[in-house]
Amino acid sequence: MVFFFSVTTPFGIAIGIALSNSYRENSPTALITIGILNGSSAGLLIYMALVDLLSADFMGPKLQASVKLQIKSYAAVLLGAGGMSLMAVWA
Repeated sequence: MVFFFSVTTPFGIAIGIALSNSYRENSPTALITIGILNGSSAGLLIYMALVDLLSADFMGPKLQASVKLQIKSYAAVLLGAGGMSLMAVWA
């Protein structure tokens, strides 16, 4: 992994420098590309949070034993996601 990162990072920097001369910030192609990359990054973050991090907590024996704790936990997750969505309006 260290080798892959150390090899690909200079290539990414070189590509960025080469494209900086021809890059137009408001062109439709640039806007679509930025939108696709931002969407995939957000989707990856949501997947990691829900599947890898929260699933271990929600499948634990303490949470499985109490319906009241499950409801509170689900409400907390939904309120947190709603709060983050609300903050995204101003981002």
